[in-house]
Amino acid sequence: MSADAAGRPEKRQSRAGRNLVAAIGVGVALGVVILASLLLERHFFLGVIAVAVAVGTWELAGALRRAAGIAVALPVLLVGGQAMIWLSWPFGVQGVVGAFALTALGCMIARMRRGAEGFLRDVGASLFAAAYVPLFASFAVLLVLPQDGVGRVLTFMICVVASDVGGYAAGVLAGRHPMAPTISPKKSWEGFAGSVLAGVVAGSLSVALLLDGPWWIGAIVGALLVGTATLGDLCESLVKRDLGIKDMGTLLPGHGGLMDRLDSMLPAAFVAWLALSVLLPVG
Repeated sequence: MSADAAGRPEKRQSRAGRNLVAAIGVGVALGVVILASLLLERHFFLGVIAVAVAVGTWELAGALRRAAGIAVALPVLLVGGQAMIWLSWPFGVQGVVGAFALTALGCMIARMRRGAEGFLRDVGASLFAAAYVPLFASFAVLLVLPQDGVGRVLTFMICVVASDVGGYAAGVLAGRHPMAPTISPKKSWEGFAGSVLAGVVAGSLSVALLLDGPWWIGAIVGALLVGTATLGDLCESLVKRDLGIKDMGTLLPGHGGLMDRLDSMLPAAFVAWLALSVLLPVG
């Protein structure tokens, strides 16, 4: 048995470089909180998303400040992010778009007092943060608005989780050919194939059982979410590589920060809303 310098056994790490037991425990706990919010009262789901948006925005702003000296308009982003989430329920897409536009304007105005140097850098980062975290997250709220909204959110989440689990398992067992070695060296084409298989199966079953829709629509939705989740993960890897950091935060044992869990879910929420709205329109 290996030990560290103090003679204590090392924590078991997965091939992904994480404490696997802690990662699974945290993942299950997060899933229970989300599932409970959906099944007890759909409005509770808004609260869960609102808290996640606030924490994710805080982590992203902190990483940008510490690693690159980029000062985003954090107060504006926090207030604007909550506006996007809470206005999405009564006003739908119009509420989200209106709140995002006001947030963008607020970010530009707030940065004016610091002068011209670094203006584009800081405002650009602020707009990126506003779009990446609260804007994308708002579409998870829009998913839950219809009468069958709980099933739509569960379909979205099941597909993304299946993609993650299928990709991890296939990557560990058979990963040989790197998908994007300069971005994420541990992500393999074999793992992506596992993600596609798991996501398509999960989508087919979820749409058929939760939304009473054709299985083939579920297969399309599952494939779209796997692709989007994979790209979202790669995009966050690029952000972290550009900043020279491993994780966005340290809040979640075995995962890093909350943003390290939201990376694939955020863009996938928009694609799930769009795909289900087109393929399974409400009423």
